[in-house]
Amino acid sequence: MTANVSTDVPSDATVTGEALRAARAARVEELIAAMTLEEKLAQLYGLWAGASADGAEVAPHQHDMDEPPGLDELIPHGLGQLTRPFGTVPVDPALGALSLMRTQERIVAGGRFGIPAMAHDECLAGFAAWGATTYPVPLAWGASFDPGLVRTMAAAIGSDMRSVGVHQGLAPVLDVVRDARWGRVEETIGEDPYLVGTIASAYVRGLESTGLVATLKHFAGYSASRAGRNLAPVSMGFRERADVILLPFEMAVRESGARSVMHAYTDTDGIPGAADEQSLTGLLRDTWGFEGTVVADYFGIAFLKSLHGVAADWGQAAAIALTAGVDVELPTVKTFGQPLRDAVAAGELTPAPVDRALRRVLTQKAQLGLLDPDWSPLPPALAGADLDAPHRLRDTVDLDTAAHRSISRRLAERSVVLLRNDGVLPLGRPPRIAVVGPQADTPTAVLGCYSFPVHVGSQHPGTPPGVQLPTLLQGLLSEFPGCEIVTAAGCGIDSAVTDGFAAALRAVRGADVIVAALGDRAGLFGRGTSGEGCDAESLALPGVQQQLLDALLDTGTPVVLTLLAGRPYALGDETVEAAAAIVQTFFPGQEGARAIAGVLSGRVEPSGRLPVSVPRRPGGQPSTYLGARLARAGDSSNVDPTPAFGFGHGLTYTSFVWSGLSADSAAPTDGELRLSFTLRNTGGRPGTEVVQLYLHDPVASVVQPVQRLVGYLRVPLEPGETARIGATVPADLASFTGRDGRRIVEPGELELRLAASSTDTRLTVRAVLTGAVREVDHTRALHAGLCREEEEITLMRGQ
Repeated sequence: MTANVSTDVPSDATVTGEALRAARAARVEELIAAMTLEEKLAQLYGLWAGASADGAEVAPHQHDMDEPPGLDELIPHGLGQLTRPFGTVPVDPALGALSLMRTQERIVAGGRFGIPAMAHDECLAGFAAWGATTYPVPLAWGASFDPGLVRTMAAAIGSDMRSVGVHQGLAPVLDVVRDARWGRVEETIGEDPYLVGTIASAYVRGLESTGLVATLKHFAGYSASRAGRNLAPVSMGFRERADVILLPFEMAVRESGARSVMHAYTDTDGIPGAADEQSLTGLLRDTWGFEGTVVADYFGIAFLKSLHGVAADWGQAAAIALTAGVDVELPTVKTFGQPLRDAVAAGELTPAPVDRALRRVLTQKAQLGLLDPDWSPLPPALAGADLDAPHRLRDTVDLDTAAHRSISRRLAERSVVLLRNDGVLPLGRPPRIAVVGPQADTPTAVLGCYSFPVHVGSQHPGTPPGVQLPTLLQGLLSEFPGCEIVTAAGCGIDSAVTDGFAAALRAVRGADVIVAALGDRAGLFGRGTSGEGCDAESLALPGVQQQLLDALLDTGTPVVLTLLAGRPYALGDETVEAAAAIVQTFFPGQEGARAIAGVLSGRVEPSGRLPVSVPRRPGGQPSTYLGARLARAGDSSNVDPTPAFGFGHGLTYTSFVWSGLSADSAAPTDGELRLSFTLRNTGGRPGTEVVQLYLHDPVASVVQPVQRLVGYLRVPLEPGETARIGATVPADLASFTGRDGRRIVEPGELELRLAASSTDTRLTVRAVLTGAVREVDHTRALHAGLCREEEEITLMRGQ
């Protein structure tokens, strides 16, 4: 029975927003005052429960960490979270929504205060639910250099999740790639913090625009683990942490409206992420002003005892995490239940941190309307449905609409990166095409580790994927009607067997062009070549794929190398020179095969750019374009880390001329520099140039990267079209963390490089910052005002 708590929370329609917020805040405080310790703790943990395939209540998920508790024993005190009701087992979306609804009804009825649980799910490459649209992975978002389209995608994902009763999405990942051997590179947006921050912030704005709570992860430093090994220790100084790792999180907290943060598994210089009070409270809340919830990465609090060894028992682990600033234990109750209760009873922890976390959790539930008297568990997707006839609900909720597939297709198309082209592309209509390689006719070749068909569906081999997954072969058959297309796998993704080479070489005889389809298999914990726990010892192509490629190149037939992968791979100078063209994609989602085929035919203009450098050699890691001078090739080492293709690289089917530079030559350290130039499409096809603005600081008081991205802009132009591009560059963008830990802007010379990539500077502005050294903080300017000056655009066709 619901307890009688006197505060009345009126509906949005009857009061102003300020009055509603005040009423909700009062409701939160009254609940805190009325709750027992057990009821308070119950709001701080979840239950991992998959939805029922017949619409019945959720069932606890049998995971390998512990025997899960039953719903019966939990709900008398309430329940804070429901973990992955859709992302645990394949279930029809309508029946999953009904199952979640019935569970919420039981939770509300079972506790004294009638508080629903927050339901969360994964949404890294689309809503991780059976039958939901799969989108390109985040590394492909980075390759698009298109925050606007990423925001549109996120809004589509969020609308689907909200429609079936989900409240929180565990995305995006803001980890900056520091070592491409790390298995989770596919989940990141790239190796540059500014690119990561802007794309991730756009995703958050899209997700939050639907009312869904976005979760920034993994805070902070997870991607910088030693040797690219998942969950290995992190060794970095405070300057690298501040200037590279933290920048995307700072940007998202300040600008995106994100309401949740997930701590990292790793420890940095001996401090585990879940125990890092300086970061989770001092920086995130006290400095940046974050007001949302901090949630645990799955089992991360228990890891303080079992993996990190900083807690003697589960209660101590809970106390450490709660004190540091972790509010919610996910995915299920382990430490925040009886162990935490015992710790409080023993005086090892005061009730104050419990109330602090509870206030944050209840405030977020209030914001979502979960504490309002008129809250209903009925999700929008089931409005008007006959809930007493579950068998009639099947196939009534569509999470893969034509509109959402269109978004997935557009993002896939914009993420395809043309690395090399000797003129063979676009293909036109060759009489005979041979499609060879393990990715040629594999439906899941376009999917990342956190897509539902891979993440969950792979554990249910008899269940169809729930969405259409055209293969690259099928995409080419559709794209080139009338052409003879033959195929052979040649080898497996990570197989050491070369028995299939002979059949592959027979298939290419008489072909006009070979499309070599190579890359990764996404998976979990060693079941793939890319994905969580699937780290690489080197950046050579998995298995015998390089040998297959070499054999295809030796035939003398033009080879278009097409990579569907989760990370960049080293191909070697000989391969790069011998290939007629190289097309790089990063798990481009269910529409990815059609997007690749469209680029090969010329129906789609290639416009993607590399979000990570492509290494020249497989052993030159860790290396990113953000390296300082000593990270570059030199006489002091025989290892050359120079990439084959640098960050930001990508070709088009047309050509561009950059000219007419105008720029300020000086500005004070609290001022800004203005510049502009003219960009013209001088080719015969439409195309998109991605203008990139890099900053180079020749002399600084601490070592700086040779250059770093501070702005970018996609500029589509028709043949002959000209645009004037302008930028306003605040001096704040030249700031860095100084010797004493303060962020400063120093006077002196700077270079602003207008470039087509990190290795292709087109125009250079040399300027001087004048005045005194200036200290800046988290309120500093973060962006260069890079824009297309529309009023100065002219069409100059035929000239």
